[in-house]
Amino acid sequence: MDRRAGLCADCRFMRRIESARGSLFFLCEKAKTDARFVKYPRLPVWQCEGYEKKPEESS
Repeated sequence: MDRRAGLCADCRFMRRIESARGSLFFLCEKAKTDARFVKYPRLPVWQCEGYEKKPEESS
């Protein structure tokens, strides 16, 4: 988890994208279906109407 991303770090709609050069981007999957959301939001995101916490993974 990357706290520098703010809410995106543990949002269920966030997908981490790493380029071939090693750059890291946070893609908002919610932007695919809702124009209110930006595909690659400016980080850190501290407020977001679409935020939903990712479910905890079971061990």
